[in-house]
Amino acid sequence: MKNLPVSPLAPAAFPTLPPVAGMRASASRIGLYGGTRNDLMTVVFPDGASVAGAFTRSATRSADVEWCAAQVKQGHARALVVNAGNSNAFTGPAGLAKNAATVAEMCRLMGCADHEVFLAATGVIGAPLPPATVADALPSAVEALGAPDWESLARAFSTTDTFPKAAGTTLDLDGTAVNVVGLAKGSGMIAPNMATMLVFVFTDAAIAPDVLQAMVSAHVETTFNAITVDSDTSTSDTLLVFATGASGAAPITMPSDPRAALVSEALRGIFHDLAMQVVRDGEGAQKLIQIEVQGAADNISARTIGFAIANSPLVKTAIAGEDANWGRVVMAVGKAGEPISVDQLSVRFGGQWTARAGGAVAYDVGQVDIHMRGQIIDILVDVGVGNGQAKVWTCDLTHGYISINGDYRS
Repeated sequence: MKNLPVSPLAPAAFPTLPPVAGMRASASRIGLYGGTRNDLMTVVFPDGASVAGAFTRSATRSADVEWCAAQVKQGHARALVVNAGNSNAFTGPAGLAKNAATVAEMCRLMGCADHEVFLAATGVIGAPLPPATVADALPSAVEALGAPDWESLARAFSTTDTFPKAAGTTLDLDGTAVNVVGLAKGSGMIAPNMATMLVFVFTDAAIAPDVLQAMVSAHVETTFNAITVDSDTSTSDTLLVFATGASGAAPITMPSDPRAALVSEALRGIFHDLAMQVVRDGEGAQKLIQIEVQGAADNISARTIGFAIANSPLVKTAIAGEDANWGRVVMAVGKAGEPISVDQLSVRFGGQWTARAGGAVAYDVGQVDIHMRGQIIDILVDVGVGNGQAKVWTCDLTHGYISINGDYRS
């Protein structure tokens, strides 16, 4: 993969992030990704951590996803190992052997149980690795462990990303400072059926695994499950949240604990921030598009309509050409197969109604043109049958997407 120009929608700089107590990490190189860049992130929790997650529902999901989906039910973690350059998906017995060797070596190094080791991988699909490829790199990776260098860690598991993705915050829980930091990768193959490509969130709050899982599940649908770049669901999608408890704050063991709501809202904010960064880094993206659907039969119907618009190549290319082609939006609404009132259907671009109550209306073309030349495009659709509503986010479709994916393995 050739070096890619940084997305014009990228943040101005990598954010300043707080430390998270109770974890050590390193970024190192196996050589799976080529060149001299790091392609392995290793994280350990010396005193353990609660863990919760969500995973792709793809029928061809990777061996790493299958492993984590089984182990997360135990709710406890001591280590996380993530590689870039090879997804370990559709690799059959070789993929299982690679994972077994990786887990066994980490257990030896950490003195932990196998269900406490979590794995993730991203990269080329269907390329089996020798079993010890990752395992052989772990002794030096563990030797290099230290306080997290968040930017180096985020870069270590990037693939076609043009910038590292991270977000963080500090909470006051009854006078104790609690930190939360999230790292993500994702740029293409984004229409997740649970989360996004790879997302790892760390906090030094003490949270019982079942409470943590409830928080994660509560916010996936409106954040990572509300984005699309290209309508393709990855084999590797993994979201894991680790809570070390090392802040010293009293444990949150019940959802009714008032502090649980504070942590939950912090997680929602970080999920949303990271999801928007993924869309901003959509392969070839020049514009971030927010699509709001209202007046639908219910929220699920609104979401289906929103994704029909967001995944339409005709809508996305029109926006790339800075054309408020509301007829293409109407087309996408119609193909969604959801209840609508054609006579009430209305479409708005950037605050200007371009179609209202089933037909075209006069609007300020100059104002809409200014909006379409911007980097953030707002589309609102009212389908006129009920109170259902949803928001989804996507990006435009440019020649850059073809160039990146045409060159992916060459």
